[in-house]
Amino acid sequence: MAGTPEFSRMIDIRAVDARVRHLKADEAERAALCTRFGLVSLGRLEADIDLVKDGTAVDATGTLTADIVQICAVTGDDLPVAIREKLSFRFVPETGETHSPDEEVELEADELDEIPFEGTTFDLGEAVAQSLALAIDPYATGPNADAVRKEAGLLDEEASGPFAALAALKGKND
Repeated sequence: MAGTPEFSRMIDIRAVDARVRHLKADEAERAALCTRFGLVSLGRLEADIDLVKDGTAVDATGTLTADIVQICAVTGDDLPVAIREKLSFRFVPETGETHSPDEEVELEADELDEIPFEGTTFDLGEAVAQSLALAIDPYATGPNADAVRKEAGLLDEEASGPFAALAALKGKND
């Protein structure tokens, strides 16, 4: 991604201490994140994060809270959603290792949420923004979705899923 992220909060590893960081996106940052993530609106984005230095790495744990409005995947209606997500990631110094695109890379379970950084600073705000993106359900549906499906002659997920097909086959054999 080129340029500065929409919700950048740079932290110098040398200044990490035992206090909880409270991050809060302002109006301009929330508007930019709406564009980036395809949201109708982002009324609130906040995170409380505890940083613990571990040698040259930093462990971050906390909670992300956000109030978003996204579009219902079925009706296109505005769908308000409250998000509350636990956060847990580890900022690690960039090792300079590179892998070819064809090389398969295996990660251990404790490496899955590692975020590399260069120099002595890492972007805590961008990590929170990416966590928000992962918390957004791209197929969220609102209260009118079933009615619209039925009106269009579509079955609901339960009636059209793989187990419904198996039940129909079983019924034919009985």
